[in-house]
Amino acid sequence: MDIELTINGERTRVEAGSAEDLATVLRQHGYIGVKCGCDGGACGASKVFVDGEVRMACGMAAADADGSEIQTVAALGTQDDLHPVQQAFVDNFAVQCGFCIPGMVIQAVALLDSNPDPTEREVREALDDNVCRCTGYQKPVEAVLDAAGRTRGEESVAADGGRSVDGAPRRAESTGCCGGECDE
Repeated sequence: MDIELTINGERTRVEAGSAEDLATVLRQHGYIGVKCGCDGGACGASKVFVDGEVRMACGMAAADADGSEIQTVAALGTQDDLHPVQQAFVDNFAVQCGFCIPGMVIQAVALLDSNPDPTEREVREALDDNVCRCTGYQKPVEAVLDAAGRTRGEESVAADGGRSVDGAPRRAESTGCCGGECDE
């Protein structure tokens, strides 16, 4: 079947099998920032905006997106002009293998759109359904907090990987590994 989508601002018609998910269709058409880590909408790697809402593209039938506006991580910025969240991930060394990062970035953008001044706990909760085997989540959390400061105009570059330029610790509820929910 043919479905009509607006992908990253460009209106297009794509062919999609009745059983194909949105992630597969997007990847078949070159949108490789959409990752498939679980093929069931559980890992967070396939997150995209569908009509402004965060959705896991691998858990959504492509046919259900017919007529929708899709925004992938590629629409957020360019290599020469990254979105503040993307730049914060780079500056805070929050990108390791990179597989889960597009989904985390999409989720972080959505969080900061709805809550421009999140606590560490709120960031951790927002990223909770993004499975990552490399980072341990600390650096991505620091990156989102840094991006929040940048979008509010409070901070520039986190050159030391998660602290503000003046070296003061970032606003957080705890220094523990999981936001104070363990004995560390």
